[in-house]
This record gives sequence, C-alpha cells and structure tokens, in this order.
Amino acid sequence: MPHDALTPGRRRLLTRTATLLLGSLASPWGVAQSSAQPTWPTKPVTIVVPFPAGGGTDAFARPLTAQLTKQLGLQVIIDNKGGAGGNVGATVAAKAHPDGYTWFMGAVHHAIAPAMYPKLDYNLQTDFVPVALISNVPQVVVVNPAKVQVRDLKELLAAVRAAPGKFNYASAGNGTSHHLAGELFKLQTRTFITHIPYRGAGPALQDLMAGQVDVMFDGLGSSAAHIRSGRLKALAVAATQRAPGFPDIPTSTEGGVPTYQVATWYGLWAPKGTPQPAIDRMTAELVRAFATPEIKSAWTNLGSEIPTLAGRAFGDFVTAEIQRWSAVAKASGAKLD
Repeated sequence: MPHDALTPGRRRLLTRTATLLLGSLASPWGVAQSSAQPTWPTKPVTIVVPFPAGGGTDAFARPLTAQLTKQLGLQVIIDNKGGAGGNVGATVAAKAHPDGYTWFMGAVHHAIAPAMYPKLDYNLQTDFVPVALISNVPQVVVVNPAKVQVRDLKELLAAVRAAPGKFNYASAGNGTSHHLAGELFKLQTRTFITHIPYRGAGPALQDLMAGQVDVMFDGLGSSAAHIRSGRLKALAVAATQRAPGFPDIPTSTEGGVPTYQVATWYGLWAPKGTPQPAIDRMTAELVRAFATPEIKSAWTNLGSEIPTLAGRAFGDFVTAEIQRWSAVAKASGAKLD
C-alpha cells in the first residue's frame, strides 16, 4: 500500500511502533519499565546510614531526609547500620535490591577503607552509582575542657610533647577519617597519642564528653552542638579558613600546624543497577533541598557550605579521595588496632 494511501489510524499505529522500537534500542530497560511502572517514588524510601545515631553522617542525614520527605510527599527513612568503621552498612546497601528504594549515605571513611581493610565485601566504585556530594566540613580538634585544660592547639601540642603516651584520642572506628586524621596529626607534629577506636562517632563523642578519652579529631558536623553547649572545646579546624557558622574557632594554620588540612565529607550513592530515572529524580530533589532556607541554615550551623558536585563530577572527586587517603595511610603507617 503506498504511503499516501495509509489511513490516519494506521499512520498513528506505525509511528507509535517505530517510537517504541527506537526507544528500546536506546535504553534496553527504560521504555518497557517506564511504561509498565508508575513514576518513582510510590512508597517510602530508605537511606542506609552506616554509623550509629549521633554521628556526623546522622547530623546531616536527619534534616536532609526531613526535607526530602516534605518534597516527595512520602516518608524518607534513615536506617542506621553501624560497625567496622562504616563497612557493615556499606555492605548492606551494596547488596540491596536496586529498585530506587534503598540509597546509601556514606562518607570520607569509605574512601579510606580500601587502604585500611585488606578485604571488603563491597567496592565503592563498582557496586554503587555516585549521586551527589551532601556536605563537606573541616575536621576539628576537640577536647574535654574539664579533663584537658588547654586553651589552644599550641598548648595541646606542648602538653602532648611533655608527656608522650599519656594522651589518647577517640575515633569512629578503625580506618575512619577520625583515625587517619589523628595519625596524620601525629605524623606532621611528631607526637604520640594512643588511638581508641569506637563503633561510630556518636559513642566516641559520648565518652569524650564523659572524660573517658582526651581528644578527638572529629568532623565539625557531629561536634557542632557540643561545641556550642560548652561540653567540648574546639582548638582548631583543620583548614586554611575558618568554618561557616564558627568564626571563633582558629584554623590549624593559626595553631602552628599549617600542613594539617583534613575535611570530612558525606555523599549519597545508589546501588548499582538502580533505574536512572530514580537517580535523576533524587538528584533533582537534592538540588531543590539545598536551595531551601531550612537546609542552608542547618548546613551553616553544622559548619558546611552547600555542595555542588553530582554525578560523574562527584565520582571523580571520590576517586581522587581514595588515592589521597591511600597515600596518607602508607606515609603514616596507620594500622587496624
């Protein structure tokens, strides 16, 4: 039948068929799945936080999930799964069904882990899809003011050098940023402080405030409230500039250790195989959330600027961090205690 002789109905049918065929070639699962399934999300969404409640990841995850819940109109739930320096939760998330309803909010710790753990049950770069950087805060040197009575970083260094081995520092666990930040500090200042690992920043901070340990090289986000309450004293942020929301905390440069620059960052990943439309929607919702006054205010109060990295750019950032921390681990001789 000549083309001109096609009826309007038959033309519409052929056009639809060609469109579906081309679409299936361009995206093997996209057209069939999107035509068969409702738009994401249609039920509550879970974000796995691989540390106990009360740590830095939790400090950012809670206001963010509250905002996402408001935007999506469906509950976004935090699932705290701590252990092994964040590796237990990462393994759980990596093995989750990639349907867009389980996400992973990891941290710099997961860029350090490959250098510290000889065998991991997950691979950050092959088992996950990088979605976006959530926040980036400087590490802060904090002490219990009743137990360690020093006014600044220079006085802490003097006290540590006068009594090698007397002081200890808490971390969120072996191979975490707290651990490596402490080892880097020792390396650069030529001091010795005993490492005490915990199962997350929350428990470590509780013992620090209770006077069970002396020092912590913590992410500013998890220490922020305790610094403001006076339960912890901040001696310095490990950066060249003072942190947003904390103009009174000196920098490590001002404290006499200009080379000591460490940041704690948090990011969101999706298990490999998560449908791209779900990832795209989540990315768009994060952009919306970061533009709200609520999140801007919360991030400033936690010492963080609003992040701008997403997708491949965030993935490249993570790759660079893995390489950086591998070099730090090797140079410091850091080991699992």
